[in-house]
Amino acid sequence: MQFQSCVKIVTEWDIVAARQLGRNVSKELGFGTVDQARITTAISELARNIYLYAGKGKVCIEKINRMGKSGLLIVASDEGPGIADIRKVMEDGYTTSGGLGAGLPGVKRLMDEFEIESVVGEGTEIKAIKWLR
Repeated sequence: MQFQSCVKIVTEWDIVAARQLGRNVSKELGFGTVDQARITTAISELARNIYLYAGKGKVCIEKINRMGKSGLLIVASDEGPGIADIRKVMEDGYTTSGGLGAGLPGVKRLMDEFEIESVVGEGTEIKAIKWLR
């Protein structure tokens, strides 16, 4: 997969950089302000998870076209501890950081497509797509 742009997530400032990249690319694609906010919120959540739980990783953003539809693909990946129970982290209100627990279920709701793959001890990859209406 050829990514347009990636931001390495190592510090809290990288979360801001990833959000900014997402906002810029979504604006370029023609997303409205509401969808831009959804996309940047999703990126923020994914980047924060990498920072908090894996220590480092990356968020990649790519413009995509499938079956005549344009959209934005976000791939958040890390080589952290992985997620032992994906079903549990996908429950509303579940949090290990003491945050609001919007987390991954929130990202899934904000985006049109969402998939998560995780191997304990190897890391996690989350793909999320927002289609242009």
